[in-house]
Amino acid sequence: MEDFTAGATHDQPARRQSAIDPPFDVRVRQLVADWGAEKSPELIEDLIVTALKMARDKMGTGDLKLMNRSLKEMRYAAKVFSAYRSFRKVCVFGSARTPPSEAQYKVAEEFAREMVAQNYMVITGGGDGIMGAAQKGAGREHGFGLNIRLPFEQRANPIIEGDPKLINFNYFFTRKLNFVKETHAFALFPGGFGTMDEGFEVLTLMQTGKARIIPVVLLDRPGGTYWETWMKFLTDHLFKFGYIGPEDFHFFKIMPDVTEAVREILHFYSVYQSSRWVGEQLVIRMSKKLSSGALAKLNQDFSDIVRSGEIVQGTALRQEKNEPEIWDLPRLILTPHRRSFGRFRQLIDAMNAAA
Repeated sequence: MEDFTAGATHDQPARRQSAIDPPFDVRVRQLVADWGAEKSPELIEDLIVTALKMARDKMGTGDLKLMNRSLKEMRYAAKVFSAYRSFRKVCVFGSARTPPSEAQYKVAEEFAREMVAQNYMVITGGGDGIMGAAQKGAGREHGFGLNIRLPFEQRANPIIEGDPKLINFNYFFTRKLNFVKETHAFALFPGGFGTMDEGFEVLTLMQTGKARIIPVVLLDRPGGTYWETWMKFLTDHLFKFGYIGPEDFHFFKIMPDVTEAVREILHFYSVYQSSRWVGEQLVIRMSKKLSSGALAKLNQDFSDIVRSGEIVQGTALRQEKNEPEIWDLPRLILTPHRRSFGRFRQLIDAMNAAA
């Protein structure tokens, strides 16, 4: 499984750092062994110990219900997605209130259909409007619906209703986590608070280095100005007052049509495969090696993000042995400053263009 934090989770210690009580530790370890937890038993032990500590902390019923429900939702979602790890996925956001008569509805449907043709699966919020359009374009077999339980408006669209890949969430935060955790690209269409919330969520996570960098494309109806207006707000207010930097504009791209949006996503993964942190080093996996000239150009153009040494081309580090399926891929390895992550997106673009 690709770590959506780009390796930060992989680098966390697996073995528990503290015990609750030696006799209880033995009992917990034996319980996990008796249950037959062959994969990462130490992490299962840690989960049980955390639950026991909650009891010792005498937490209120409300807190316990929140944590219990959240963990159940995360476990079930991970189980559903686990059968489809071999597929890249694109997440589509947009207004649930967009009727089928609107042009952007048809654009969303076409976009999803084209991504499925490129062997991608499509994740939506499971509702109507843009989500229903993308679900229709993807088809039931190639779509996921991450539905949210609301007292109004939101219901599963007919395409995904009753499908095992429809996951119902009680909490927005567990739903949003799965949107980011499971996808390899985002496509945003005109929408309201929810669309802005999801869009700014993924941009914030990439900007702060808390999520791996993935392509974000912004689509509209032909001749639409929704995203141009949004861009003007970013430029005239957020950027002008110094709340975001020039490198942050590289996290997303406004696309004129479906063809260009699909091409942008495919190009992003033309050479770039994935990346992860190994200590202070960033390891970028590639589908093919770069020429010595291309590597020299990257070192020249991106020296500002390198904290020490230079960008080198190499092979897998020993810490990556838990990802054997990509062990043989060539790597770019660097020790960068952990800031200005928009420049990391520019590095990926330059790497793709150089091959």
